[in-house]
Amino acid sequence: PLSSSSSSSYYYHYSCFSRSINTVLLRRPMSMTNNSNNNGNNKPDSICVGSGRFLRSVLVPALNAAQLHPTIVQTRGTSFGNYIKNRGADSNSKTNNNTNTDNVKYYEVDTVQYDGTTSTEEVPCYGCSNVWSLGKDEDKAQVLQELIPTMMEYCNVIGVGVTEAGLSKGSKAMMDLTDVLYACHSNNVKCSNPQGRICVINTDNVPQNGSTIQSFVMHHAVSSSCYDGEDASSSSFVDFLRDKVVFHNTMVDRITSQREGSNGMVPLCEPVPAKALVIEDLNGDLPTALSSQSLTNGNFGVVVRKEKGQLNSDIALKLRVANGTHTAVAHVMALCSLLLTDILSLEQGPGPLLVNYLDAFFVDQILVAGKLRFAADVQAVYDDWRKRLRHPSFGLSSFFITQNGAAKGGIRIAPTVRDLFMNDQDASVTTAYAFAAILRFLTPATPVGAAENGCYRGWLDGSSRSSGCTKSKTTLDEGESQDVEYADGMRYNLDEGWYEFKCTCQVQLSLLSSSSGRSTSIALCDALGAMATARQPADYVDVIVAYLTSKDGGDMQDLYDNAATKSSFLILAKAVATLYARMVAGDGMLKLLKEMESNAGIYRKIGFKESCSVIVDGGRADAEVGADDNDDSRPLHYRPSPIPSGSKLMNVAPNSDLSIASIVSAEVAAASVIDLHTHLLPPSHGMLCLWGIDELLTYHYLVAEFFMTAPPSISPQSFYALEKKEQANLIWQALFVDRSPISEACRGVVTTLAALGLGAALTKRDLDEVRKYYQVFRDGGLEGAEKFSELVYRLSGVQYAVMTNIPFNVAEARHWRPQKKEYPLQYRSALRVDPLLAGDRNTIEAALKSSGYEATLDGARQYFLDWCDTMSPEYLMASTPHDFFVPDGDLAGVKKTGVNAGALKEPFAFVDASGAECNACEEGDVPSVIDEDSDFLTLLMKVCEERDLPLAIKIGAHRGVNPDLQQAGDGVVAFADSQMLARLCTRFPKVRFLATFLSRNNQHEACVLASKFRNLHIYGCWWFCNNPSIIKEISTMRVEMLGTSFTAQHSDARVLDQLIYKWSHSRSVICSVLIKEYTKLQASGWLANRMEIRRDIRRLFGESYCEFMSKSFKV
Repeated sequence: PLSSSSSSSYYYHYSCFSRSINTVLLRRPMSMTNNSNNNGNNKPDSICVGSGRFLRSVLVPALNAAQLHPTIVQTRGTSFGNYIKNRGADSNSKTNNNTNTDNVKYYEVDTVQYDGTTSTEEVPCYGCSNVWSLGKDEDKAQVLQELIPTMMEYCNVIGVGVTEAGLSKGSKAMMDLTDVLYACHSNNVKCSNPQGRICVINTDNVPQNGSTIQSFVMHHAVSSSCYDGEDASSSSFVDFLRDKVVFHNTMVDRITSQREGSNGMVPLCEPVPAKALVIEDLNGDLPTALSSQSLTNGNFGVVVRKEKGQLNSDIALKLRVANGTHTAVAHVMALCSLLLTDILSLEQGPGPLLVNYLDAFFVDQILVAGKLRFAADVQAVYDDWRKRLRHPSFGLSSFFITQNGAAKGGIRIAPTVRDLFMNDQDASVTTAYAFAAILRFLTPATPVGAAENGCYRGWLDGSSRSSGCTKSKTTLDEGESQDVEYADGMRYNLDEGWYEFKCTCQVQLSLLSSSSGRSTSIALCDALGAMATARQPADYVDVIVAYLTSKDGGDMQDLYDNAATKSSFLILAKAVATLYARMVAGDGMLKLLKEMESNAGIYRKIGFKESCSVIVDGGRADAEVGADDNDDSRPLHYRPSPIPSGSKLMNVAPNSDLSIASIVSAEVAAASVIDLHTHLLPPSHGMLCLWGIDELLTYHYLVAEFFMTAPPSISPQSFYALEKKEQANLIWQALFVDRSPISEACRGVVTTLAALGLGAALTKRDLDEVRKYYQVFRDGGLEGAEKFSELVYRLSGVQYAVMTNIPFNVAEARHWRPQKKEYPLQYRSALRVDPLLAGDRNTIEAALKSSGYEATLDGARQYFLDWCDTMSPEYLMASTPHDFFVPDGDLAGVKKTGVNAGALKEPFAFVDASGAECNACEEGDVPSVIDEDSDFLTLLMKVCEERDLPLAIKIGAHRGVNPDLQQAGDGVVAFADSQMLARLCTRFPKVRFLATFLSRNNQHEACVLASKFRNLHIYGCWWFCNNPSIIKEISTMRVEMLGTSFTAQHSDARVLDQLIYKWSHSRSVICSVLIKEYTKLQASGWLANRMEIRRDIRRLFGESYCEFMSKSFKV
């Protein structure tokens, strides 16, 4: 029980409180019939050593109901004996048939019912002609020489109700108990129990308490010469203890306090629980009546366990269910100044939120683990406890419950975690929150250590940390708040925002140290207090792991050492660090719970059920403690940030290189990407939407790589004549089976499949198994394709991707006209205009004629304006390869300088291309470089100006280096003419230009140009530059030259699935670049906080593009 032994007056106010609306005096029908063992008199036949409130409210009533006659002997002092002796024979201390006599006295027990009434029962106590105490030598002598020899013919039960401290080897309580037993032995006191053995029943919840007490008593009996001479080990007393005494292991569970003003003499209790007293009786030693159904099914809550292991299950369930949920909520409530647990019964305020948290903690964690271990009805145990916890008129002190919180985390919560991890189950966010709340409560406001009385001082949620530095006044002015003592010299002051606590937990930081191997032992609270200001989660992980593995803390060293559970353990530790960091920074305790309950953001649709991995800060949830976030060899997949923008942690700067790396990796992983150039098309476009394993394997990068290894018997022509699936089979065998898929393009396939959960198929090299996965989506038709599209966008973290939409391609145009097909907002259009930029008359003429427009420049202008209306493009775009030619034609005379005004007005200026199809949709089918003097270029610029649309230019492709390879046969221009871009920016200052270069050699000049023209925005690492080593080089150079005024990457994806690997690979490399840059920045003296780092990273992954797109130079 929470207050089983102390009689200090403050316990009523601050450990428990009853809101009584009525008081009813009851007399429990205790048996007063004559027992055969006391020969018709009221002699005591049982001794209760100790007078704790639990013993008086549970064990003594149960003994009376079992027709036994218990007497109470105080372990120290005589307060209770004097109280019961002096009560007198007034109307409140007698029944119809029995009156207080010199031998029989009554004491009161109050029970607060669920309806708010308080019932009072009177419980008889025997042998009360004297005041019995073991406190002083003379009093003890009376017990041993008068009570036991002269008043007790029988001794059937000895109840032990001492404090937890008394249950230790060499304690006075254990020596007194040994003396009592020796007095029974030496005076030949009888026992009428079935097996003739005295039953010792303890009323404290020390594990294996009976066996523990037995070991202490035997130790005293053997080691002391006071019993039966010098050869104590063979004495008759030792034989008596071994043969005539049984020490029962027990579990007790009834919440008790005291009646106001009673000075501890009258217990104030909750209604008797179903398992108020559980006794292990493997050999049938208990008095028969004590194990009867009437005591179990009645109002006494006595349960007798006769099979080995049953009691251990009861204890484990109590620890996990009742105590575990109690611990999970108490620290939260205390920090939030919610003093009493009866608030959990209210339908308004924080009560429902806290109950929902506890329910989720039980259902998703304790119940799941409990079903794995216990045969008992775990749900029934919680239902009983939940009713008790929500008692509307009997609240427990939240501060009182927080005592010994560090150890309680290991005793009450860790067993659930252990069973979950050993059975490959996740810890949820509720478990992480429970541990974080314990640690937040145990965090001192200052790093000065504990005061002389062993107390640290913390600060309440919502108060400033400096509140914990306030010194208490010895005298108070009128109206000032009073410090409140809640237990063992510890106080709190709600008005001033502080509380005191004690903690003796030691942690070994050597577990996390590097190669030194030296062990550093430090008090947990000193380790937490040393970080006197708010830090980022990474800075707390070491000490949290040390706490969770500490023997007198979380006690989960075994989970850290076990290779099978280490990853899960570290995820939990880092999740705790995230919540703890937010708590310390000032994010409200209840605010964090509301976020979880909201089923929004990182908690998606399952709220409290969410795995704690979602709240791990840092780019990789499963990384080792101290692992290098700068490691760009591993993909960095999209992970929503566990730190919302409104968190106070956003204003905290990283304190170390470790936290810089953690923040940057977390923010890069969490960045929602705008993929500003792809070749993707939505599922609504049917076969033009490329996705699936066969499309991945036949991507032109892999086709080119395949032909480096293909035998001469396989020509490009014969390869392309095969079905797509057969092409994919050849590439899989050559590049994934016969060789390790080590190239970037091959590794990308592996990364994609692994992210889709196909790791087992990769391990088996089972391509058919991969195809089965995709077939499930394909069987769903359009809906299946859309579901897969949603999955890819979610996994890749792409907010939206800009397509490449080609009006000259009849196959695509039919999806736009005559009726535009609907498609998700995740797809945005870009109008491809290569023929205009290159001055390609043939393609333009064919497109105009087939679409019914006049074959004039004015018709061309209207053609593109109409397509802008149809597509609503983000921008116009073109790729400019190396070669260029202007074939002869009807417009051969069009002037190449300035605008040919006459040509704009002349009808039928283009060739008649009636019925001609325009299939120039592939990049290899169009001319290559910008004809800067062409009227078409001027027309294009006018369209851009008129609609205020940017022009995106991709510069440097060398088309058809090997025409036989088709799309896989394109190459790169080593040195493209970048000055052409400068001339365009100069000549058309009202037009915005987006540009990327294919050649590595042009990247430096591109950065210089971007720094000179405000209407130019550099983006991405295109095609052959989209390899990790080159991405790192280019990104580093751009950051150094442009800051954040560029877009770090685009995917250029043609196959939907590629979004996954292209972005996870790019995130990893860009992350390593930014970690280095922010480390350099901090070393120079600039401390960027998390909000600033997030802002910068979001710019690089899309917001700089948005800012550039929002500019208008039209005016």
